[in-house]
Amino acid sequence: MADFISRRDVDFLLYEWLNVEELTERSRYAEHSRDTFDAVLDLSADIATKRFAPHRKKGDQVEPTVGPDGKVVLIDEIKDALDTFAESGLLAGSFDEAVGGMQLPAVVSEAAMTFFRAANPATTSYLFLTIGNANLLVEYGTPEQIDAWVRPMLEGKFFGTMCLSEPEAGSSLADITTKAVPARDGTYRIAGTKMWITGGDHELTENIVHLVLAKAPGGGPGVKGISLFVVPKYLTDGTRNDVALVGLNHKMGNHGTTNALLNFGDGTHRPAGDAGAVGYLVGEEHKGLAYMFHMMNEARVAVGLQATATGYAGYLASVEYAKARTQGRPVNAKDPSLPQVAIIEHADVKRMLLAQKAYVEGALALGLYCTRLVDEQRSGTEPDSARAHLLLEVLTPIAKSWPSQWCLEANSLAIQVHGGYGYTKEFDVEQAYRDNRLNAIHEGAHGIHGLDLLGRKVVMHDGAGLTLLAERITATINKAETHVGTRQHADALRGALTRLVDITGTLWAAGDISVTLANSTLYLEAAGHVVMAWIWLEQLLAAADGNGDFYDGKRAAGRFFFTYELPKVGPLFDLLASLDTSTVDAVPSWF
Repeated sequence: MADFISRRDVDFLLYEWLNVEELTERSRYAEHSRDTFDAVLDLSADIATKRFAPHRKKGDQVEPTVGPDGKVVLIDEIKDALDTFAESGLLAGSFDEAVGGMQLPAVVSEAAMTFFRAANPATTSYLFLTIGNANLLVEYGTPEQIDAWVRPMLEGKFFGTMCLSEPEAGSSLADITTKAVPARDGTYRIAGTKMWITGGDHELTENIVHLVLAKAPGGGPGVKGISLFVVPKYLTDGTRNDVALVGLNHKMGNHGTTNALLNFGDGTHRPAGDAGAVGYLVGEEHKGLAYMFHMMNEARVAVGLQATATGYAGYLASVEYAKARTQGRPVNAKDPSLPQVAIIEHADVKRMLLAQKAYVEGALALGLYCTRLVDEQRSGTEPDSARAHLLLEVLTPIAKSWPSQWCLEANSLAIQVHGGYGYTKEFDVEQAYRDNRLNAIHEGAHGIHGLDLLGRKVVMHDGAGLTLLAERITATINKAETHVGTRQHADALRGALTRLVDITGTLWAAGDISVTLANSTLYLEAAGHVVMAWIWLEQLLAAADGNGDFYDGKRAAGRFFFTYELPKVGPLFDLLASLDTSTVDAVPSWF
């Protein structure tokens, strides 16, 4: 894919909408300017194009294997690309200068990462987990842990993982069985099995820093007993820790990313001393899940951005194909002697391209908006910082799940635009769909995020999160009502927002939690479309005075979303309002 993200779109979102230059007036970002932001974006686009994109297909075709020596074998290009990334300093982009970071705004760092995610999602996965791992340890680790593990990760010497799921527990973390026993030297001995560990084993770096959830004694049942540990592949003295690769999982996409089943403490690589893998407690005992949510929530937004980037790359590939591929003639031109036209001239192809554009450009805007909230948390003053945190809490389930659903649909439409060629391996859109299908499951399936949104986020703090979201959307509506070009869209969004708030109340007045949450995934989809309509209205206001193809394209995509997509929430709201119990009433023997 020659072009996999529109730099013009990124610039529009950062500078014309999110006003990231304003951040340089704050002390945290005072050393930066638009020039430094542009330099980071230029460098990222260059490395992504030259080092990440060229081996995307090879990484898909040559999957990781385990060699006779028990070591993971990957194509050489993956390490070369990741080494180049590390040498650029981009791994430390948004981290504090105190730990060797560039102290870039998070929104700029994530915009830069989008080029890598679109160019090669599999290779990029090693990076985003490492960044999330390091962010957690900066927040909750000791100075000694930061020196031992974070600094090498930011230099690209170590990579990081998150080890949550187990073969029989899956997303039900309350049921994990991995144990942590205090040792005489103040460390712990970890024993258990972790499944689906992205980047779980490889030879790309000197070490792998695993963040492992395990149950320490005295914590009580369920999640109350969970603690968090650093369990490195190699100890600080170079000794191999008792972390064993059992096998690699082979998924339908992202083939270049290892995905491992790991045993901790099974004696395969037992170091001297007590049996078990050596683990270092992060923070306090029995607070591990709360700490891990720091990484999980960051990863959820990152997964949404990954889905967005993969959808965006497929969209641009289908645009390029539609402009070059000639087939058929206009419906009002019946003369077979007339030359065929490019398929982009056909209304239905334009429909599919507009849908993709609405999905991917809207999703990118949402993801960057969420990372702009991170910057508001870090650099804003109270109460703005607290409000940014609350709004991000509410938006996170949507920022993860909406792109994972609708940017996958964009990839499906990209295949359709290509016709028969679309599902052949010779064209990039086939792989893009397979790569993107993972994101609907990564960091929790839609059902989990529907439960999170309806069951927690919109009602926490007596509904303060939903109230804040409604206030932000209403402010945009009020502004849009003063513009002729957006007035009709503002009216439509106001009606949808009113229904969202009303339906939330109806669901929670049901008096039965099983009924309230039965259709929470549909609630997530409806709320997601309302939020996306808001994001599109914001973009339309930012583009209101612009002239030329770029701005006309923005207005066309926004119009498409309000015409074709927002009306879909009506039937969803109707179903939710009925408090339907079809799924609750269904008996397993019926299936």
